[in-house]
Amino acid sequence: MINIAVAGAAGAFGMKHLDALAQIDGVSVTSVVGRTRESIEAFAAQRGIGHATTDLNETLTRKDVDAVILSTPTQLHAAQTLQCLDAGKHVLCEIPMSDSLDDARRLVDRQASTGLIGMAGHVRRFNPSHQYMHQRIQSGELSIQQMDVQTYFFRRTNTNAMGNPRSWTDHLLWHHACHTVDLFMYQTGEIPSEVFALQGPVHDELGIAMDMTIGLKTPSGKLCTLSLSFNNDGPLGTFFRYICDNGTYIARYDDLVDGRENPIDLSGVAVSNNGIELIDREFISAITEGREPNGSFRQVLPAMEVLHRLEQALI
Repeated sequence: MINIAVAGAAGAFGMKHLDALAQIDGVSVTSVVGRTRESIEAFAAQRGIGHATTDLNETLTRKDVDAVILSTPTQLHAAQTLQCLDAGKHVLCEIPMSDSLDDARRLVDRQASTGLIGMAGHVRRFNPSHQYMHQRIQSGELSIQQMDVQTYFFRRTNTNAMGNPRSWTDHLLWHHACHTVDLFMYQTGEIPSEVFALQGPVHDELGIAMDMTIGLKTPSGKLCTLSLSFNNDGPLGTFFRYICDNGTYIARYDDLVDGRENPIDLSGVAVSNNGIELIDREFISAITEGREPNGSFRQVLPAMEVLHRLEQALI
């Protein structure tokens, strides 16, 4: 039995992880961490979880915690991940593992020195839609010519994915662009040789750019065009158009259609059609098998290096 703690458990993605963990054999959630004691204790009671706290350190001292999933604000990811590793706990940190390249490198070094499992929540590597594409690319059936990606939300106020008030500020580059930058590199097997980034005006209250355009080009000439906005009042989410030498495909989270909107059968691609469940399964398997997971800190560091280059282009 692998005993898991979830920090940020009552948030939008914390609950997704709890729901996913409930589908995995040999896993028990023994502790949850939240912002206020009253709310997290009520949440734990509702979920049948034995321990609740507002103090991550309290959870890390428990003998019935083997590993931690961090679904906390981006700005806390690096420091909390270091806490977990220093306490001898395996850790799956939601994307991004940090909001700076220096911190990302620290996490890679600390994970290597401890020998524990350190994994970042790059769920696009695990969505069945993208797994389907990855398998066909690896087999030589497809070659990407361009990925055209739209990441669109309507967040002119500080709210989370559930529409509830958020205590921290999200970021188009270090969070949302991170998904696409890593996926593009994962699917092409290349590190972009050319990058550019443009951003719109900074929001008066949130202090972040609400619109951004990013371009990437690999040494072999494959392109990625990424448009991001918190101003979009329409269909929300991220939509990936794979323009390939042998067909066009559109991925919407765990679903995939061809360029003419004909559904692609994803049955048999993975044991689940839920990307969050699949990433949690990989984390648990890596712990039990003592191996490096897909999406380890080391593996996703090149994407963080590209984000740093993009950030420098915006200065």
